[in-house]
Amino acid sequence: MLSFKMQHQEFDPPEELQHAIKCFWYTRVDFGELPSDFEILPDGYAEIVFHFGGDCHISHHGGLQPLPSPFIMGLLNQPVILNAKNCLEVIGIRCFPWTVFDLLGLPSDKKGANIFEHPIARLQSTLSKCMEGEKMDEALAHVKQYFLDAGSQVAADSMLFKAGVAMREANGAIPVSGIAAAAHATVRTLERKFKQSSGHTVKDVSGVMRFEQVRNQLWLYPDTNLAGLAHEVGYTDQAHLSREFKRYSGTTPAAFARRTKKRKLAVAGDFVAFIQA
Repeated sequence: MLSFKMQHQEFDPPEELQHAIKCFWYTRVDFGELPSDFEILPDGYAEIVFHFGGDCHISHHGGLQPLPSPFIMGLLNQPVILNAKNCLEVIGIRCFPWTVFDLLGLPSDKKGANIFEHPIARLQSTLSKCMEGEKMDEALAHVKQYFLDAGSQVAADSMLFKAGVAMREANGAIPVSGIAAAAHATVRTLERKFKQSSGHTVKDVSGVMRFEQVRNQLWLYPDTNLAGLAHEVGYTDQAHLSREFKRYSGTTPAAFARRTKKRKLAVAGDFVAFIQA
């Protein structure tokens, strides 16, 4: 994580889309003239991302690959490094990983950053004009209307919806059998439908959700007792928490907390560390 001057806002979706979309969001980051890396850590969501202004690239096999707009940032199981410069504006659609591909009518994929061809790309020119005219609210209205129209073509899968509710309420700390029971399905049927819709297993998504709870807690309160946090979030013990945290972040929770504390001491005012919430 690096510190940049950033503006970030989140907006609830219309009721008709709440089964598929967690929120819409807008971010404006001023990176300056020199290209800067920033890290995106895993969480329990998939994002459809439109970007405007500053060049945006992803670190790929030791080089930088340009990211078109829009692209999908799928469910991550390890950090992703992006690179940008100048003023970058982003409009994102935060989706549940089991709904994002159905919402777009695409086959599921397990990739982190997913570059795709889709009619939604036609929105880019309309949104660009709005952003150039500093009409962010108008741009978001276009995006919401697009998904209201698209969502009307996609019926909510009640099994996946019920499974998702159970997972979110437990913050991932629930066995697959418990999720299947909440969804009124067998484990086998749930796993098959989940993999088909998201490209991931139920356990994959639950694990990232639980990691997200730890990451958010340590970001807000870096002095949190790790043994107590492990118990609270549902890990077997502190060692289990540490193994899983390192699996998803590449670092230990103690090291993450120390780094967070240093960055919070180093920044103030309207400067914030870029971290996906």
